[in-house]
Amino acid sequence: MTRTGLLIIGDVVTDVVALHGGPALTGLATGTDTAADIVLRPGGSGANTASWAARLGADVRILTRVGFDTGEWHAAELRRGGVRPHLRVDPDRPTAVVIAMVDTSGERSMLTNRGASGHIGPDDWDESLLDGVAHLHLSGYTLFAEPGLRLARLALAQAVQHGVTISVDPASTGFLRSFGPERFIQETLAAQLIIPNLDEALLLTDETSTERAAEKLSLRYGAAAVKLGSRGALMAREGKLTARVPGLAAEVVDSTGAGDAFAAGLLTALLSGVGDEAALDAGRRAGAEAVTAVGGRPRILSSDLGTNRLYPLNTN
Repeated sequence: MTRTGLLIIGDVVTDVVALHGGPALTGLATGTDTAADIVLRPGGSGANTASWAARLGADVRILTRVGFDTGEWHAAELRRGGVRPHLRVDPDRPTAVVIAMVDTSGERSMLTNRGASGHIGPDDWDESLLDGVAHLHLSGYTLFAEPGLRLARLALAQAVQHGVTISVDPASTGFLRSFGPERFIQETLAAQLIIPNLDEALLLTDETSTERAAEKLSLRYGAAAVKLGSRGALMAREGKLTARVPGLAAEVVDSTGAGDAFAAGLLTALLSGVGDEAALDAGRRAGAEAVTAVGGRPRILSSDLGTNRLYPLNTN
């Protein structure tokens, strides 16, 4: 059987996005009201990556945990975006929530309650999730709580046994620093590709040079694709830079999900067999599109609805 599927293990989040008129947190008035445009969006790093990958044509499924409050809504939104959701509904906890305060430059500051996502664990895993899967992508958020760490160990080990290639996204410098950079690397060395942003790459390597950080990570994992935001991205393999692309001009509305979109574009392109430069280009194009809208998911076109890209729900 030819395997073409992409399996993502990661979080689903209810995003509350507030666009206000000031710079970062200093634009918020203390002790009174600050005018803002506030919207509710489905989000989560893993779910965003899955949705962008589906938008780009991948056969993608996600393993995640949602809460009793909004689980059905999130399942419907994933299906609507072309993702095959494998969801465990937590009867005792709400879905994770992030309040993202977005300033006039599109940059964001976030308040996070991990909710049900922080309790995904080995009981949510089934080896049959790897059926038809060519590649497993792991969101680093999964590792930052004990049940998720045990799930990651199990899933990575079984992916290796099945000959499934693996990538990992470190996800967050705050959680990464608390978890321990070297510990994170040791726990994820089964991956052949790491996709950090610049801050994460520097933290993981204790380097100050972007290029050197990418090269060092590629010596540990085999390959490293470092996201540089508006400055593009670069790829290193086996200790040597192999490709670099500049950023694309875009009207930045909200940077939420840009890195997730980049990962989706990169992985979808690599799975199709293209080279590193073309894969980086696919990633930066998806990222540039992501920043032009509020929230971390792609816009769903009316032409996508009712097609065979939308799959029935499997709640396991």
